[in-house]
Amino acid sequence: MKRTILFPLFFFLLPVWAISQVNDLFKMRKDSTGFELTLKGASHLASLPLKCITQEFPNKTSHTSNSDSDHVLMPKQLHPTFYGCFDWHSSVHGHWMLIRLLKQFPSMSEANEIRAALNKTITQENIIKEVNYFSMPLTASWERTYGWAWILKLDEELFSWNDPDAKRWHAALQPLTQKIIDLWTKFLPRQTYPNRTGVHPNTAFGLVFALDYARTEKNSVFEKAIMVAAKNLFIKDKNAPATWEPNGSDFLSPCLEEADLMRKVLSPKEFMAWFNQFLTLQSLNHLTILPVVSDRTDLQIVHLDGLSFSRSWCMKGLASVLSPNDARRKILRRSALNHLSRALPHVVSGEYGGEHWLASFAVYALLN
Repeated sequence: MKRTILFPLFFFLLPVWAISQVNDLFKMRKDSTGFELTLKGASHLASLPLKCITQEFPNKTSHTSNSDSDHVLMPKQLHPTFYGCFDWHSSVHGHWMLIRLLKQFPSMSEANEIRAALNKTITQENIIKEVNYFSMPLTASWERTYGWAWILKLDEELFSWNDPDAKRWHAALQPLTQKIIDLWTKFLPRQTYPNRTGVHPNTAFGLVFALDYARTEKNSVFEKAIMVAAKNLFIKDKNAPATWEPNGSDFLSPCLEEADLMRKVLSPKEFMAWFNQFLTLQSLNHLTILPVVSDRTDLQIVHLDGLSFSRSWCMKGLASVLSPNDARRKILRRSALNHLSRALPHVVSGEYGGEHWLASFAVYALLN
């Protein structure tokens, strides 16, 4: 009963414009357990990366110059495929989102536009140039591991789609995919300590996506390396300091991302033993408190909308492996929905600081 009243109570607190947009773009499932993306919503969200994957500026390249010759290169010269959407990794997950939406909603009016855009960006020639970037001096750790993770998620999405365009894009992407796997395989045994940050270098987030890729594409060698690394880095963790979360620019929860990884790495029995020592009920309850986003025009503060989405998908995943009798299952399911409810209206905020990437997080939270 409580779950069914959460949605209208939340909507009572929303401004009128947000209620209207959410009703148009997303709808509550009949059993009140979550949201569904409407065809209109898919079209609107697709319009965001369609606009920005070929929008070169503003741009944050994070490029380390080796000489005056590469210092003066434009974003599109550095990254002919992933130059738009403000930064490289946002462009990558913008591409992923377009493909995911096209698979889910093949009749969407933007279908031809999406295919035309990707035919221009994901080409053999462009991807080879993206690969060559990782062979430049001082680039071996570039985009490690957030951008790496999204490349593998993009590859996984294409691999699992029986579509002529998707097969061509997947084939073109392979040199970059293999470069990322090579870099990651070399890095895993050298990573003595995990990154527990709530932003891009978070180790657990990256390993979740890498593990999904390895299992989907049946790369058993890479899968084994990931599982060994995950256990080495996280198996001894106890009493996670969840009350320290969030930091002011988090879009990932270090504690929940780690738990989400370990549920995929450990057997059900092993995971329950680990999880019982990792998060106390007090810590779990703290993570259900919704992030406060005070300024959506601020490129760092708006990250906290992304935190609501990533918390939601982690909580949903964790709830799925807990028994129906476990009180934490109800807490996690309710909080997953609450976080999603809070963040969805702000995907359509009109602020580029959020719109160039938040839609990808929304789609992942809704469709996974």
